[in-house]
Amino acid sequence: MSGNHEKHPGFDHALAQLEEANERVNKRAGRDLAAAIGVGLGLGAGVIISLCLVDKAWFMLFGGYFLLGTAAIELALAFRHRALRVPVIPVALTAIAVIPVAFFYGPLWAWVTIIAGFALTAIVQVIAATRPAWADVSLGSSVLAGGFTLAYVLGLGSFSIALVALPDGQWWTLGMLILAVSADIGAFTAGVLFGKHPMAPRISPKKTWEGFAGAVVAVAIAGILISLFTIHKPIWVGVLLGVLVLLTATAGDLFESQLKRWIGIKDMSHWLAGHGGFLDRLDSILPSGVVVFLCYVVLAALNV
Repeated sequence: MSGNHEKHPGFDHALAQLEEANERVNKRAGRDLAAAIGVGLGLGAGVIISLCLVDKAWFMLFGGYFLLGTAAIELALAFRHRALRVPVIPVALTAIAVIPVAFFYGPLWAWVTIIAGFALTAIVQVIAATRPAWADVSLGSSVLAGGFTLAYVLGLGSFSIALVALPDGQWWTLGMLILAVSADIGAFTAGVLFGKHPMAPRISPKKTWEGFAGAVVAVAIAGILISLFTIHKPIWVGVLLGVLVLLTATAGDLFESQLKRWIGIKDMSHWLAGHGGFLDRLDSILPSGVVVFLCYVVLAALNV
């Protein structure tokens, strides 16, 4: 074996160059790019299967319980880095209740369920605060963190779940996800290749104006395509959705970056290889779902 190894110095040199190039790309990207792509493809497959290839009610399991539910638990645990206690069990119970309510009854009743879940979470926190482990924990701040977790992840996410349930809503949801992913890929590619001018260096140093320009081009193309092949609306509707999703996705991404900075962590968790956690994959989707749901309702009312 050692003799064969010595006979192929060119192969070893090529392999070393490949590994060096991979390390440079990973360093510029700030993550393990190969792992990120693999996980991203897996998540994309799960979305397509649950939205388009089976009864769309199955999206409650993948998009609701698996993605939103896990992200809510992830954020609840992340707050512990800030010495805040958000109990996982009432958060999980709220997620279990909110997802079907959003799907069958819409976001209004989902928010009513979230308020009930917040009350349950707060009661658990008040009871737990009598224990010695809570001696250095702020009860008031922890209650606020619990309410924020439910409202941010499950409250905003309920609009995407409700959108799926609407007539042809699965295609609108798929279009929204395509736009958000296109913005992410466009921004990432342009940022890695050309990025020099940071958008918000204190919040997210790796996000650049060159990356934003790449995202603009990507969502413009994607908006035209989804208007023709998924939602079957005039091209201007696809372009409008592209612009709105770009703005909400960028704002959501920056907001989550600021949230992590405030908590004092780099990643929400390490549960997704090559990614900063479930919430890092959903930060652009959460506000975008609200905007696309409202666009659907308004356009349907105008019979567009």
